[in-house]
Amino acid sequence: MIERSEQADALIGELQRQGAGRLTIFLGAAPGVGKTYTMLSRARELQRRGLDVVVGIAETHGRSETAALLEGLEVLPRRRIDYAPANGPSHSLEELDLDALLARKPALALVDELAHRNVPGSRHERRWQDVVELLDAGIDVYTTINIQHLESLNDVVHRITGVRVSETVPDAVFDRLRDIVLVDLPPRELIERLQQGKVYVPEQAAHALQAFFSPSNLTALRELAMQTAADRVDSDLREVQTARGLPGMALRRGVMVAIDGRGQSEYLVRVARRIAERRDAPWTVVTVQTADAVDEPRQRELDRAFALARRLGGDTVVVHGNSIVDALLDHGARSGANTIVLGRTRERPVARMFNRTLTQQLIQRGAHYELTIVSTPEARARARRSWRQFGGFLTRSDAALAVIAAAAATAVAWAADRWIALDDLSLVFIVAVVLVAARTRMAAAVIAAVLCFLAYNFFFIEPRFTLMIGARQGVTTVVLFLIAALVAGRLASKLRMQVLALRAANAQATALQTLGRQLAAAADQEQVMHAGRDALRRALDADVTIQAGAHRLHVEALGEMDRAAADWAMRHRQPAGRYTDTLAASAWWFLPLALGDRDTGVLGLRLPQPHRIGDEQRRLAEAMAEDIAQALVRTRLVADLEDARVNNETERLRSALLSSVSHDLRSPLASIIGSASSLEHYFDAMDAQDRQSLLETIRIEGERLDRYIQNLLDMTRLGHGGLTLNRDWIGTDELIGSAVSRLKRYEPNARFDVTVEPDLAPIWVHPALVEQALFNVLENAAKFSPPGEAVAVDARQVDGQLRIDVRDRGPGIPEDERRRIFDMFYSVERGDRGRQGTGLGLAITQGMIGAHGGHVEALPGPDGVGTTVRITLPRIEP
Repeated sequence: MIERSEQADALIGELQRQGAGRLTIFLGAAPGVGKTYTMLSRARELQRRGLDVVVGIAETHGRSETAALLEGLEVLPRRRIDYAPANGPSHSLEELDLDALLARKPALALVDELAHRNVPGSRHERRWQDVVELLDAGIDVYTTINIQHLESLNDVVHRITGVRVSETVPDAVFDRLRDIVLVDLPPRELIERLQQGKVYVPEQAAHALQAFFSPSNLTALRELAMQTAADRVDSDLREVQTARGLPGMALRRGVMVAIDGRGQSEYLVRVARRIAERRDAPWTVVTVQTADAVDEPRQRELDRAFALARRLGGDTVVVHGNSIVDALLDHGARSGANTIVLGRTRERPVARMFNRTLTQQLIQRGAHYELTIVSTPEARARARRSWRQFGGFLTRSDAALAVIAAAAATAVAWAADRWIALDDLSLVFIVAVVLVAARTRMAAAVIAAVLCFLAYNFFFIEPRFTLMIGARQGVTTVVLFLIAALVAGRLASKLRMQVLALRAANAQATALQTLGRQLAAAADQEQVMHAGRDALRRALDADVTIQAGAHRLHVEALGEMDRAAADWAMRHRQPAGRYTDTLAASAWWFLPLALGDRDTGVLGLRLPQPHRIGDEQRRLAEAMAEDIAQALVRTRLVADLEDARVNNETERLRSALLSSVSHDLRSPLASIIGSASSLEHYFDAMDAQDRQSLLETIRIEGERLDRYIQNLLDMTRLGHGGLTLNRDWIGTDELIGSAVSRLKRYEPNARFDVTVEPDLAPIWVHPALVEQALFNVLENAAKFSPPGEAVAVDARQVDGQLRIDVRDRGPGIPEDERRRIFDMFYSVERGDRGRQGTGLGLAITQGMIGAHGGHVEALPGPDGVGTTVRITLPRIEP
């Protein structure tokens, strides 16, 4: 199962790379080996084959043979940027025009010097970020880099050459490449080129020969470049074999590096990256937070190390625990790591004597782990700084609290000894130590224990006011007191650490739980965004803005740089702005909200601390952003389903309308056309009675057609809210009589039995609309009444409302379909509605009566025969 998972991951990675641009890196051991020359030569060959090639930027450094290769290639004009340093005049510099290259979108773009630092004010701080954006846009890229610019090799190059390279490229960029070209030149030939002025100008060349370009340095860098290229080729081969399901591939296990922020964290991160790269394994940077608080310098170093790890493609985790060994082993077991990388710990003779150092405990308890212990130049210096660092752990307030607690315990013990005659005064001092440990860190508890030990011995152990102990029992007492105080202080400190860790975890869990409840209750995008903004403000104390769908960023504090960062984060689905390497000058930190395959929103945060964000805050913000994105997707899906339902209903009504028009309107038109045609051709041959009959048919069918069209128009008015009620008084008998008389003109054989309650008061309604509604009901009843059977109409006042019942003796309507007969275009298979008519009459009746505040319902007829349609109208005073 695991092998299948690896194969699936490899195939998925291969498919994902097929959608993006392909990266080819021309790698050299040092400047001057001919990387740009080789890249341009390869590009000219591809152009001759018909490939669309554009030179985004190429640095010839004044070399004529390199500049000659640019002839015939399309070279994109560079973008000029005005740059004003802090202590100097402004001048104009040239940079890659990224937007123009994206708009041109060639098949292959040439971007020289991948590690170049862009001019301040550019979209990205580094050129490798420009290349990543080109790759994401589906553009293939050729680029160049020297081995010393690779981030994970920065320390190795520093040890080899003594030069610290500031312009570096994250190793994660190498994970995007599809091909690597090693441009090699023997050190002797490179030195000759340098002496001939083909690499640097003479003044720079002389200095370079004495420093960087020594034969030993070039040989080491050449070996390093070859090893990097070989490792990359081997990694690609393993990935292809895994994707093809070939056997013999070892399972990947992770590499975990433990850092503490005491002078070697970034070095360990780079070492772990190189180990993970050689093994093609995932890697994680872990720091353990114990009861000791992390001071500001340590926190800054940890933040820098975490940022470096993320740039190199690793994960970062903060683990809370009382024991560093337990926390590391537990996290390693959960994450599947089999290699632990850590720096050489400070030598503590007592701990080493009892096998209690971190290294010894990991060796004893980590039976299934491979331990890699890295010694750094800082290790020896750190051992010399141990007392100073210990002082750094102990703040003045903690030391003062320890002294005050010891003095207070001495005073309480003196009072208890004088007035209460307490036998065991050591309990008073132990309580003081526990109180100090519960409120501060372990170092303060140790000081409090030692001070309480000395005070207890000096003031309360015979002989008093000396540090001598007169009896053997007294020695045992004070020794046991010191041990008990230290143990109690340690336990109280552990308990305090657990409480702090649980409080922090509970705060995050509460924030996520509160956000989850609010998002679950949100019905649309506006409510989701409102809930997300409120939750983020409470959890992070930050200004929040969210953009999703039609909702745009409406914050007056957003400047041009902020909006550019938001747009970049949304288009590339990567964080941008503050705390990132993209448009870091922005005051806002923007996180993308994935709302679908192509649609993306953005979440903007402006935190109170502008220069640094903790790892826990970062994870909480990212988790809340993910929850908000999922809620936005949910509301969008609900809206899409509702739209689909409405569209289906509209399509059903449209089909019914077309069916009605094709059937119910076509029949009267055919009768009218037929009668008119007969009159036209046979008018003279007909007698007066036949002509009168044909004219009567034309009139009746025309009126029938007029009723259908009027029903459609009335339904349209009802659906669009265009129905206006012009109320007036009218008697119920007059209303019913008008509707019956009108119907008799179309149905001469129809019979009606009308009963109106005596002294029934007039009603305040729109007479024409109510008459039309009653006419539709009477027409429906008359159409399905058996021949010779009268339609009963009964009008009376019930509970202050006018109720008109229209009863027929037809086949009736099934009970489960009585409510649906008032839907537009609905016709039952049998009964009063049959297959005749458009199916609009009763729907129009319900709309017109409903506009008056009444309602219409279908009931079974008397004795279960026929149907009763009941119209109820409220009596409204003008």
